[in-house]
Amino acid sequence: MANVLPAEKRLRVLAALVDGNSERATERMTGVSRPTINRFALRVGVAAQSLHNTMARDLTCSLIESDEVWSFVQKKQSRVTPAEHAAGLGEAYAFTALAMPSRYVVTWHVGKRDETSADAFIKDLRARLVVMPSITSDGFAAYPGAIGASFGPGVDFGQVIKNFSRGGQRDDDHRYEPPRNPWLTRRVVFGAPNIKAATTAHVERNNATLRHHIGRMRRLVLAFSKDPEHHRAAVSLGLTHYNLCLIVKTTRVTPAMAAGVTSHIWELPELLDALLSVPETPAPSAKPLAPRTPEGTSRALPGGRGFLRVVPGGAAPTPPVAPAPPPPAPVPVAATPSAPAPVESTGQLDLLSWRPKPRKPVQMSLFWDPPEEEQT
Repeated sequence: MANVLPAEKRLRVLAALVDGNSERATERMTGVSRPTINRFALRVGVAAQSLHNTMARDLTCSLIESDEVWSFVQKKQSRVTPAEHAAGLGEAYAFTALAMPSRYVVTWHVGKRDETSADAFIKDLRARLVVMPSITSDGFAAYPGAIGASFGPGVDFGQVIKNFSRGGQRDDDHRYEPPRNPWLTRRVVFGAPNIKAATTAHVERNNATLRHHIGRMRRLVLAFSKDPEHHRAAVSLGLTHYNLCLIVKTTRVTPAMAAGVTSHIWELPELLDALLSVPETPAPSAKPLAPRTPEGTSRALPGGRGFLRVVPGGAAPTPPVAPAPPPPAPVPVAATPSAPAPVESTGQLDLLSWRPKPRKPVQMSLFWDPPEEEQT
């Protein structure tokens, strides 16, 4: 007869794992052996991916922020041999796509920070959406090619690039990062995104939530993963619990409720029952994308063909031209030059009829002579 954990023990182990505890810490808290916890974590982690594939379909999320979270498996990348690198050891980045304003993690992918992982991540994101989104990412060079291949050039895609300068802070708050002072550069890659409002601040803040609830992703601790499969399972379990069970303070509901995926807050017993009973479900297939409603001034085109919107940065409208003044009336010419026609005085100087009066010549002298009155 198989040795099966009681339901109460399973619930305690699940609660410890989704709260960021390591397997050894969970062993001390629950009294369950570490190998049993290891097998249970792998099982519910794989089931969490299937549960997400079942629920995250036909989403209408129109604003997406994407980023990558660094972690490692077994050893740091500088100590990994080529054979170990091919086996998945070393650095393991978690690509996440966060929908705004719901904070729902639409999809994720764990792998190396390379073009292959970016293509798989964006392809899975495309398969879960039915509305053309506006995407904002960091400056990772593999994103433009992956997004262009999956969404086409009609997607609104912009990048927020962090630039670093030397000579940053060296206080206690920046002890574990190189001294640098970043500043942001925004650029448009595809379409016409609202580049002034483009940001990755929300998904970067969500990275801290991931590290808090997934113990294998924390820095400077001994809870790191030793196997790539277990690491992917831990990330899937943590993000599924975040979407369904964690209440976001800004929205006061769970991300899945804000995104319309579910109608209530999932408790741990309900999550555990779903993880133990969900069948293996593959990722969805891509469906046609409907145009999204723009944020600014727009007008819907007939037949559902999209929107006609005002794009900043176009040609300035031509100012109206004032009408030209009428030409001046011709001046009447007198019949005889000797007898000019009388001109009615208007109190103003008539430049056309005015002539200077002749002056009598005056003899100038080199010496001054007093007037005759003074001589007498």
